[in-house]
Amino acid sequence: MVAETTERTNEAPPRRFRPYPEYRESGVDWLGEIPVHWDAKRLKSLVSARASSLDTKPDDAVYVGLEHESVDSIVSSFSAGDILLGKLRPYLAKVARPDFDGVCTSEILALRPGPGCFQNYMMYCLLNEPYVRWLDSLTYGAKMPRVSPDQVCGSHAPVPPETEQHAIADFLDRETAKIDALVARKERLIELLKEKRTALITRAVTRGLDPNVPMEDSGIEWLGEIPAHWKLMPLKRILHRCDYGISESLGGSGDIRVLTMAHVQDGETVLPDDGSIDAVDQTLVLESGDLLFNRTNSRELVAKVGIFRGDRHDQVTFASYLVRLAARDNVEAEWLNYLLNSTGLLGMARSMALLSVNQANLNPTKYQRIVVPMPELSEQRRIAGFAKHQATRIDTLARKIREAIDQLKEFRMAVISAAVTGKIDVREAAPR
Repeated sequence: MVAETTERTNEAPPRRFRPYPEYRESGVDWLGEIPVHWDAKRLKSLVSARASSLDTKPDDAVYVGLEHESVDSIVSSFSAGDILLGKLRPYLAKVARPDFDGVCTSEILALRPGPGCFQNYMMYCLLNEPYVRWLDSLTYGAKMPRVSPDQVCGSHAPVPPETEQHAIADFLDRETAKIDALVARKERLIELLKEKRTALITRAVTRGLDPNVPMEDSGIEWLGEIPAHWKLMPLKRILHRCDYGISESLGGSGDIRVLTMAHVQDGETVLPDDGSIDAVDQTLVLESGDLLFNRTNSRELVAKVGIFRGDRHDQVTFASYLVRLAARDNVEAEWLNYLLNSTGLLGMARSMALLSVNQANLNPTKYQRIVVPMPELSEQRRIAGFAKHQATRIDTLARKIREAIDQLKEFRMAVISAAVTGKIDVREAAPR
């Protein structure tokens, strides 16, 4: 699988095309030169902004919203053939061409293309990176930056002849589909690598590293067989402390940083850049090797654990939805971190959680009753070393694939920009 993954990260992007034979100044700063037979027109002469606001959302209507949109009960209708553009945070380039009728949040502007304006081509114009950057420079509102319909409709777009618009849109449909397919394949490879990583580590912490060691049934459903020389004991017996986090407001700007459940990621803790509080009980300052257990989160994320790799001098504490677990002297914290994040134990813990509307709560006392396998300290360290090596190897490969995905996405943006601004001539591009 590793060889296949490496090979797929090196697939070639679409071929390049020649420029047009002659150019002229567009008169638009962000656009620059365009082919001599193209125009640059304001959007309001090409599209009409749909302003059919509704006080309530129809029960049977397809609704289109925006991630991070503000709470707004007013919705607008749109039709197949419109172009939808997100006014909120335009740098996110939320643009779509629906093929169905529906309603959308008022944070989305529905644009109806007029005569001589092809929907698919105009969608790509609105995805053009220089245009997106320029539009984003016009935003108002500090917390929820957005642009107005007048700002959008007053902006310019490059306008080739309509037959050329179709050729450009068809070209971009093909080329972006190829790039998107490559991205999807690479994202799937990352998911497979994550599954492989989890399986290797789970097997190591529940079966050990010696495939020839005698095994015996643990009598625990989620655990199954374990090496015969291992012990079984409740989690609480291998911990010397279990502490709830602080409940103070975190809106300040003190010297002490506070970890929240969002800072527990993939078995690690990620430090916030700035502090939040001025003082804390020194018994709640984290020490190297402390584990943070997430007692409240969604059903899919509750019970995740992250290890703290700093020390007391960093002056870091933790919020109330986290619980600090400190291992005894005869327990390797790295090994325990891998064990607590293993597939079977996480599944067991989450099955014990109490479910409410949008979250799950796992009582730390119940959590500590989970019976876990316990090898000797020297074997814990060997297992932790193996798990760390495998995790580092797989994470490095996944990072390289993510870099390739980022490059493909950048290339996708560059292809769109080059085509809709006339930097490349795709009129003779034939489907392959």
